Amino acid sequence: MGASRLSLLVLVALTHIALLSTLCSAADPYVFYDFKVSYITASPLGVPQRVIAINGKFPGDPINATTNNNVIVNVHNGLDEDLLMTWSGIQMRRNSWQDGVLGTNCPIPKTWNWTYNFQVKDQIGSFFYFPSLNFQRAAGGFGSFHLNNREVIDIPFAKPDGDIFIMIGDWYTRNHTALRMALDAGKDLGMPDGVLINGKGPYQYNKTLVPDGIQYETINVEPGKTYRLRVHNVGVSTSLNFRIQNHNLLLAETEGHYTIQQNYTNFDIHVGQSYSFLVTMDQNASSDYYIVASARFVNESIWQRVTGVAVLHYSNSKGPVSGPLPDAPKDAFDPQWSMNQALTVRQNGSASGARPNPQGSFHYGQINITDTYVLKIVPPVTIDGKLRAAINGISFVNPQTPIRLADQHKIKGAYKLDFPNMSLSRLPRRDMSVINATYKGFIEIVFQNNDTTVQTFHLDGYSFFVVGMGYGNWTVDSKNNYNKWDAISRCTTQVFPGAWTAVLISLDNPGAWNLRSQNLDRWYLGQETYLRIVNPEENGETEFTAPDNVLYCGALANLQKQQKTSSASSISSETFKLFFSLLMAFFTLVCTFR
Repeated sequence: MGASRLSLLVLVALTHIALLSTLCSAADPYVFYDFKVSYITASPLGVPQRVIAINGKFPGDPINATTNNNVIVNVHNGLDEDLLMTWSGIQMRRNSWQDGVLGTNCPIPKTWNWTYNFQVKDQIGSFFYFPSLNFQRAAGGFGSFHLNNREVIDIPFAKPDGDIFIMIGDWYTRNHTALRMALDAGKDLGMPDGVLINGKGPYQYNKTLVPDGIQYETINVEPGKTYRLRVHNVGVSTSLNFRIQNHNLLLAETEGHYTIQQNYTNFDIHVGQSYSFLVTMDQNASSDYYIVASARFVNESIWQRVTGVAVLHYSNSKGPVSGPLPDAPKDAFDPQWSMNQALTVRQNGSASGARPNPQGSFHYGQINITDTYVLKIVPPVTIDGKLRAAINGISFVNPQTPIRLADQHKIKGAYKLDFPNMSLSRLPRRDMSVINATYKGFIEIVFQNNDTTVQTFHLDGYSFFVVGMGYGNWTVDSKNNYNKWDAISRCTTQVFPGAWTAVLISLDNPGAWNLRSQNLDRWYLGQETYLRIVNPEENGETEFTAPDNVLYCGALANLQKQQKTSSASSISSETFKLFFSLLMAFFTLVCTFR
């Protein structure tokens, strides 16, 4: 073992010995992942292009953890630009330092590696990870992130015969750098070139629309068995309708909360959203079956090629699938059907989530609202000669120094705590305005979408109760129609054009948390902000301080030491796991006899 690698191991050992008292009281297991993020060449739609792979795979392998596990992900940046990985829906309790967006983390420079270390505290469900900078998600780098219940917690359905991960999303054959340049030049991205399912193009269901030689996804199943399908829309900006020919989709969970179970023949999944369906293989096997993800709210005659098609293959299938695709909803220019479907997604109040107490034991409808923010979204506008997207007239500019890092080092002027709680009568502007949210508050956020497309909004660090949706402008009277009993709790919600969506949030997780459009074009153009939530009586128990390996940038760049990039300076995943396991065994003995 080289001297530099030995030094790094010693440093890790000393760091963890310093945390001995904490480890002696924390018995939750660790899971380890080593992510080498790099470019590979792939041709998902028949055109060779550069995509982002995790350990040479596109999409990346799933992260599999259990409630309260400690997750360690060592990320090696093999790209030619800065990188951050974010873990959409993972709440990072007390620990926004691991969230992986520019308001919380300095970027990982090219050729460097950085280790994320976080606990998936009190969470279960279906999520995904992806690179958060520079439009990189449009090139890949994503994968499923699922959290299992502890064995002592019953799930509200029979144990499935298997877990199947399905990542759907619109796709462009232009590289993410070209898409970025188009937006910088004030251009619209235009219609995507297709839809991928698990990183692959469509099955050739139509020889006119799908050329020869496209590699497609096949999902292999056994007759009579029931599988849990975890479906994620990881695309750029297109809402997709998901369906499986002749099979019902029994909705069971979304983004960490169990739902009231009900069957659907097809289901709309908007950008950034994740759902779990129970699907029973109860059809005859005269042939295979289509799995389809098609674009919503578009002119289908023009958008026909923007359709993802995979194959569901029974082990006793007698032949390939053929014929027309199963029908999509016939409401291309009327999203009312989709809104009605969204309102049927309700929380299973009697089921246990991550804890044994029922999900419905938190009576959110009886809590007084402490603050209301009405966030108005309009089509992109020109600000300072550039096309920008805004919320309440603020097109967000990421601070050079991450928010809580600036606070810890008392950096003045790194950001502003003046984000308006409603749209103001003034010209839109670029700014570093952040929401000054109150710790332990219970706030209402209304997304008013006056844009022309469906938007999805996501909040890091939290789940929120989606209590209402409606067309027109939200008013105080709209509260009369809120669902105050079994609204679904999730972290990403759709907002239909010309409509509003209202959510309620209990602010019990201190830190700086990104509130953003999951539509990559709008996010890139500035449609985001942060909630800064600080316990005024902080004593180290409600929010962690910066980790020992924190990266420095902006006003603190002089504190950052250069990282050696030779092969001897990093620990391989297997070496790290072995070393850490031995270290943990040593700590266990010490804790037993101390």
